[in-house]
Amino acid sequence: MTPNSDQDSFILRLSCKDSIGIVAEIASFLSERRLFITESANFGDQATGLFFYRVKFTPENASFSRSEFGNEFDAVAKKWDMNWELRDAKVKPNVVIFVSKGDHCLNDLLYRHRTGALNINISAIVSNHATCGWLAERHDIPYFHVPVTKDTKPKAEARMLEIISDVKADLVVLARYMQVLSDDMCRQLEGRCINIHHSFLPSFKGAKPYHQAFDRGVKLVGATAHYVTPDLDEGPIITQAVEPADHRLSAEDMAALGRDTESRVLARAVKLHTEGRIFSNEKKTVVFG
Repeated sequence: MTPNSDQDSFILRLSCKDSIGIVAEIASFLSERRLFITESANFGDQATGLFFYRVKFTPENASFSRSEFGNEFDAVAKKWDMNWELRDAKVKPNVVIFVSKGDHCLNDLLYRHRTGALNINISAIVSNHATCGWLAERHDIPYFHVPVTKDTKPKAEARMLEIISDVKADLVVLARYMQVLSDDMCRQLEGRCINIHHSFLPSFKGAKPYHQAFDRGVKLVGATAHYVTPDLDEGPIITQAVEPADHRLSAEDMAALGRDTESRVLARAVKLHTEGRIFSNEKKTVVFG
């Protein structure tokens, strides 16, 4: 991870069994240490009985110590049996992007990265085709061409995992990567791999889904970003969007609308994840926008 030049601020994330008094105790803990809260969100799920809390704060004192904070907060965490972590908001997570031939999502992520809209460090781009190599070269990002066939898939995935490890990736983004990852690779990337797909699934699988949708007179074009699991396209959903479509749109118009929607939804999912706004809630997610 690489730091940026923003003002010192930190993100405290936690989850535990829901109970009265948690928010008040944390707020008092931060106040007593002159830690100024700049953003706060919490949710108690009555269905699961779990409580989720994300708070961003700025220390008043420049000598703030993460280790000292951790030692002191540990007593609070043990009292409530919390799972918790403290993140430095200045740190840019390392991201590896997987792509095939379609470059719309990749291009959008690269633009947002270049302009600072996404606080990430794109460490590498991996593809089973050479098609998008020019985009990586233009942005001075390492590009790894890893062809995949049925016979070479285990070896190819071993190489991909090696790249992910070498660049110390915090997140893997499948930006229209059109290969199905093995169950083993999905498990190794659990909780840190995001995929994007059109919301026609499971009705229109395979090649040219937007053309299939056009033939059926679909009235909504959508996209879903989710975490990758061994259950194909059924991982916990992060964010979704839809756009209206009607008889005036050609198949090509519908595909263009779909590309735009996919790009926006994937970028939002990456932003939410890298800002620590997503919590696992059994098979679902809690997302603080």
